[in-house]
Amino acid sequence: MTIPNTITLDALRHMAVGDIAALPAEELARLQADADVALRDAKGLRDWLDGAIALKYGDCAAQARHEAGKDTGTVRFADGPVTVVSELPKRVDWDQGKLAELAELVERIRAEGDDPDAYVDVSLKVPERKYTAWPPAIRSAFETARTVRTGKPTFRLVRDGEAPA
Repeated sequence: MTIPNTITLDALRHMAVGDIAALPAEELARLQADADVALRDAKGLRDWLDGAIALKYGDCAAQARHEAGKDTGTVRFADGPVTVVSELPKRVDWDQGKLAELAELVERIRAEGDDPDAYVDVSLKVPERKYTAWPPAIRSAFETARTVRTGKPTFRLVRDGEAPA
């Protein structure tokens, strides 16, 4: 029986950092490549599992959001001894061209007969928290520059008695 002369990733977990640092560069390069492959494989497996969980709970999460009167955000519901926590993030995009038309400085430059694009690159940000606090008249003036879409839904499964991560 031959004993392998290479260190496995599993064995690496039990080694002191100083011992790992003392390994030859070629061995470190091989271990790093092995770790990259393992990470890629684990991410692929996690994506596969997340896809199955999204398939299982996607409709329930959409129904829970509908019942709560929300299009996005976090909902919780039980499946036996497990609490399913689903988050559907809101992504708001602002049309910078349309916002620039609303900017006072740009309008002043334009009113003076100059082309504002020759002087400034305008980038305005509208935090969603501030937007929702605006009076309706101001909000409606900005509506054409605002696009709301959703991000990728996520699901966390929390067993009863566990602290949510």
